Amino acid sequence: MSNIKRRHFLQFSASTLAMLGLSQFDIMQQANSVGKVLAQSTGRKLALLVGINDYPASNGLDPLKGCENDVKLQEYLLIHRFGFKQEDIRILLNQQATRQGILTAFENHLIAQAKRGDVVLFHYSGHGSQVQDPDRDSPDGLNSTLVPIDSPLPTGFPAFGGAVKDIMGHTLFLLMSALKTDNVTFVLDSCFSGGGTRGNLRVRSRSGGEKLQPSQEELDYQRQWLNKLGLSQQEFIQKRRQNVAKGVVITSAKRDQYAADVPFSGFHAGAFTYSLTQYLWQQTGNESVNRAIANIGRSTKELASENGNDQDPEFESNLSEENANTPIYFIPVQAIPAEAVVTQVTENQAQLWLGGIDSQSLEAFNSNSVFSIVDGLGNEIGQVQLQSRQGLVGRGTLKYTTSKGKLHPGNLLQERIRIIPRNATLKIGIDESLDNKTAQQAIQAMKALKRVEPKSLTKEELQYIFGQMTKTKHQELQKKGVSKLPVVGSFGLFLPSQDQIIPASFGAASEPITEAVKRLQPKFKSLLAARVIKQILGNTNSSRLNVTVSMNIAGSNELLAETFPIRGVAKKPQQPNSSTPVSSIKFSDAGLRQLPVDTQIAFQIKNNESQPLYVSILVIDAEGEMTIIFPNKWSDSENAALVEAKQTQLIPQADDEFTLTIVTPLGVSEALIIASTTPLKTALQALQTIASRSTDTKSRNVPLPVTNELLDVTNNLLDDLDAGTRSGNSVNNIQLPSSDRGVDTTKLAAMAIAFEVIASSSS
Repeated sequence: MSNIKRRHFLQFSASTLAMLGLSQFDIMQQANSVGKVLAQSTGRKLALLVGINDYPASNGLDPLKGCENDVKLQEYLLIHRFGFKQEDIRILLNQQATRQGILTAFENHLIAQAKRGDVVLFHYSGHGSQVQDPDRDSPDGLNSTLVPIDSPLPTGFPAFGGAVKDIMGHTLFLLMSALKTDNVTFVLDSCFSGGGTRGNLRVRSRSGGEKLQPSQEELDYQRQWLNKLGLSQQEFIQKRRQNVAKGVVITSAKRDQYAADVPFSGFHAGAFTYSLTQYLWQQTGNESVNRAIANIGRSTKELASENGNDQDPEFESNLSEENANTPIYFIPVQAIPAEAVVTQVTENQAQLWLGGIDSQSLEAFNSNSVFSIVDGLGNEIGQVQLQSRQGLVGRGTLKYTTSKGKLHPGNLLQERIRIIPRNATLKIGIDESLDNKTAQQAIQAMKALKRVEPKSLTKEELQYIFGQMTKTKHQELQKKGVSKLPVVGSFGLFLPSQDQIIPASFGAASEPITEAVKRLQPKFKSLLAARVIKQILGNTNSSRLNVTVSMNIAGSNELLAETFPIRGVAKKPQQPNSSTPVSSIKFSDAGLRQLPVDTQIAFQIKNNESQPLYVSILVIDAEGEMTIIFPNKWSDSENAALVEAKQTQLIPQADDEFTLTIVTPLGVSEALIIASTTPLKTALQALQTIASRSTDTKSRNVPLPVTNELLDVTNNLLDDLDAGTRSGNSVNNIQLPSSDRGVDTTKLAAMAIAFEVIASSSS
């Protein structure tokens, strides 16, 4: 897969893994051998990291919030996962990142020092833009640029255009060409599709490219490098139209998409940079760069989708045939995955960097969570308990070490126990388009609800935005192809970008604001419960249980999707699922299986542990409604949810009185699978009570809709998992406060399979 160009990657990122029939296990096994393609060990490792938040508004630029954190994310990743030395990483932030500052640092730190065989990484987080391209390489006649902090818009813009001090893509091509090594990676977390904000997200772009020209200073600089490189203008044009200069270029979004600057739990970061670095912290082997970027692209897409944004990273390379399978950054990653690393130690107190934690689970890592200190083989040699967290910086206390262990900076940490807050809330932004009186009424009505927090936009993480469907917004969403648009004037819920809606959340156009909030109370409860289960509880990366769940076409072995905890499988190697992917099933742009309405499916649970597992399978549809698929026999026995050791269970079984058939609503649904070593007693009792009241489940042997009582069932489930965590002596010298609920990675696996429901071809 050498010489991959951008147009090829658009197809590759969405579906190649599944079309090749590769499971997670295949990827993990194949990744271990990728590092062998490097003919020799890499030399020096050099990085230049640029992050700009503080764009001056006087220059016509919107400030950003996550670019400095992007730099920190890369810095800690490079040091602790890829072996960079601190002194070989040059960082430019804010006022340091002028046009001249960036170019000088590139020349002095990278071009002047890098030798053949060395590794070079250039990362940029900030605004992107476009200027007129004198050579018209692209059909629109524009060239993409990086926007330094000292590149103001021309006076009188947008009525008048003019020159800007941007750094053109053409200039980056020349700088890349000047490097003496081919082991080069550019990571650009910016975009070119119009700036400002989209709901709760900031966009890393400055609009107006068709009216902007490159500065004479920029064009003169390019001519200087053409002379140094011995290239004619025509050779320069020909080379850049063929491919990137050398190595790999990774961009955070397509040309017409937004690169999101996202608020997370206590900090901001680029959706792409966070997905990139978090994924690489979790790596257990050395994937080829093209496969790694495909997986990172999928992770970014999922994170962006949670916010209602479309964002697909792109990848271009100029790799030779012998280096086509080189690992990302041209460096084999450390084999031990991690959620955190120790950065400072004072006696038994430690400062931690938590860059490996899934962004959706951060709320479970505020205090009292427990990390295992692991050695080079992944064995636990001690434990650290988190005391506090500010953004991605944690402070913890050493609880114990073995005779082989000692706490010191650089220790890798793996999640052992996460703390699920009893008071987790649903954070709802208030649409800024509402007038002050209406907004205040909405805020007061929400404050009266339990576990719902009204919030201002762009300041912190939100799950949804409460707002009104205006005529302008209706037209925008209609152009985007959003289906089931509610009537203009109705109140309901948007995703954080406000480019997607929760269809079933909108009411009538004449509905008073307070009545709208009251109407949404059951929806808030179900959305909160779903968030706790699929986001805060999800631990596919960190669980140590050995269990595999697949979703198949009913009555066959044709595989639709498969999920399992990688650390559990690595603990006890197994053969990958021999099922073949279904060639007749299409993929969405996000790489999800598209299942037409009326498709019949089945789930297969394979317990590879030497002990029984108690399993639940829940499906949450595109409107937040939830159904319990397994257990489905509502007897009084806790064994209804039991899968015996070394056994495989098919759902539905041959004697079950139902089939699993894909039904509306259309959109993305998720199957959530929870496997526990301890019985789910209280949750099962609650489900039995619901089943006994339901007229649809008299047979006591069918899936059970539980939407209206989902939050109660979720609380019962968390109580069960907490009881299992506290039982036995699984945690050394660790006391969990009674006010917390802990989940032990050696006793729980919480996994998900997402798919998109589409209309049947016969409908």
